[in-house]
Amino acid sequence: MPTRFNHMELTLPAGSLEEPERSAITRFYGDVFGWRGLDVKLIGANDLLLAVDEEVSQFILLVEQENPMHSPSFDHLGLLQETREEVDELLERCHKQRELDERVRIKEYTDLVQGDLTVHAFYVKYLLPIWLDVQVLSWKPGTGPTHRWSYS
Repeated sequence: MPTRFNHMELTLPAGSLEEPERSAITRFYGDVFGWRGLDVKLIGANDLLLAVDEEVSQFILLVEQENPMHSPSFDHLGLLQETREEVDELLERCHKQRELDERVRIKEYTDLVQGDLTVHAFYVKYLLPIWLDVQVLSWKPGTGPTHRWSYS
């Protein structure tokens, strides 16, 4: 079996996981992506785990550190969707969240066409040190990859 990613740890400045930011992070990533925020004590006393699935087999672990991650550029984690409609629905949810909180940052892009591949995507960033690249990959008929990831 090929190697798979199961988690990413992100460090935030001390105090970043206190209220009301902790609830804001949990609410945003829950409302937009359906993730669950879980209070855990793995690295420090105030860790927050954003579970992507029920089994907690995929997650982002948020940890406070004195020397946190700093990403002034477009460092990001890609989130692959199945359809253009799913990407557009998530973008709509992000816009609704930005109406509630101006700290939601969104970068919208025109489709990137590279030969037989079209990438339909946007970036979103909210209270984390990296962007999330929400995308769908579409190939011209008969040109896609021979193997595809599936969730059962």
